[in-house]
Amino acid sequence: MSKAQTVPSIAVDPTVAAAAAQFLSPVVHGLQALTVNGKQAHWHVRGANFVGVHELLDTIVEHAGEFADTAAERIVALGLPIDARMQTVAEKAGQTAVPAGFEQSDALIRAVIGDIDAILVDVKAAVDGLDEVDLTSQDVAIEIQRGLEKDRWFLISHIAA
Repeated sequence: MSKAQTVPSIAVDPTVAAAAAQFLSPVVHGLQALTVNGKQAHWHVRGANFVGVHELLDTIVEHAGEFADTAAERIVALGLPIDARMQTVAEKAGQTAVPAGFEQSDALIRAVIGDIDAILVDVKAAVDGLDEVDLTSQDVAIEIQRGLEKDRWFLISHIAA
């Protein structure tokens, strides 16, 4: 009979873990909401630049899912759980600007930008709040901010005059 091997663990300061979860959890919730709402927008876009906007929204949905996964995995790596079930996301992420049905591309793009802007408020709070607490978690927030701002720029370029 073999003995179970003990896996050494990295000691994580519970205060650091709690702070990281405090700042990154709203980011996860917002990004999970963007994943669902962005797909809703993808299915219902109409009008000018349909193909380009339709495909861009799929890319933004993919990015939002990846960003949410990165932030959630950081929380879990620090030893804390994250509740990102649909009910929790709906409660925590708040209202969305994305409508339920068909919408012209310009209006739908503005709605998705509004949702991204709401998430960026939480991301920027995480960047600022984690500066003195946990630089690795702050790096996660900075990378998410960079990616969201790039996706936002791509959307704005579709409606810029």
